[in-house]
Amino acid sequence: MISSKDTEKMIKKGIILAGGAGTRMSPLTKAVNKQLLPIYDKPLIFYPLSILMLSKIKNILIIVNKGQINHYKKLIPNGKNLGLNITYKEQDKPRGLPDAFILGEKFIGKDDVAMILGDNFFYGQGLSENLKKCIKLKSGAKIFLHKVTNPQSFGVAKVDKRNKILKIVEKPKKYISNLAVTGLYFFDNNVVKYAKSLKPSKRNELEIIDLLNIYKKKNKLSAEYIGRGGAWLDTGTLEDYYKTSTFVYAVQNRQGLKIACLEEIALLNKWINKNYVKKQIKFYGNCSYSNYLKRIIKSSV
Repeated sequence: MISSKDTEKMIKKGIILAGGAGTRMSPLTKAVNKQLLPIYDKPLIFYPLSILMLSKIKNILIIVNKGQINHYKKLIPNGKNLGLNITYKEQDKPRGLPDAFILGEKFIGKDDVAMILGDNFFYGQGLSENLKKCIKLKSGAKIFLHKVTNPQSFGVAKVDKRNKILKIVEKPKKYISNLAVTGLYFFDNNVVKYAKSLKPSKRNELEIIDLLNIYKKKNKLSAEYIGRGGAWLDTGTLEDYYKTSTFVYAVQNRQGLKIACLEEIALLNKWINKNYVKKQIKFYGNCSYSNYLKRIIKSSV
């Protein structure tokens, strides 16, 4: 049983970085932000948001491109319908992942924070338990790693038997590991200070690997894993985008359960009741997602 004292130490705030130009998916992303495009039957933004909700994080900042806040608010106004407190912040141009902590300094305050990239997809047995473990972070930083067949395309980490990071390199030319650094991070409050200390790279952006290396040098960086059979997909390219849609379709139609059904997660977390779900059904209208929500209401106790 978790005491109130332990609860105070948990990460209670999360950031979804949903900015970026989305050039790799142009022209689809010229008029619509990538995170608002569908991954099978739900907008992409639902998937990273569901991960924070599974982590029991209720206070969420969504960072979006300039001029796009109203597009998101049509879909997720303020989170109250899900038992959440959602705020938005504009990013006028991409400045690298650590910029999220600089933009979100006021939101973070004196608290620790989780961050997930808006185009990342996570799925796996036992993932929820790992997430709950990560929000109990006492100090330092924790990242999620996943085995890949093409490590040269990612930031990769070499770890010891205690899951401490020995080395972390962005797109290494020589093989050091097949463990890719995913777009899900948990940081103590020092992350704001460290992000501000970073200098732009050759591509004129702040680099997440540089931020993680600050924690590594202080022996404060550790890892969790998406286990065998789990899935991590970066939907930044058209190929991976459609792979993710196909994956969601296959799993949902085989199991009869939806991935990233926000209302279902909120209901299971006891953040909302059936009346809220009914309002959501009315909001979504006559669709397969609403039909699934009707099933949830009937089956829940």
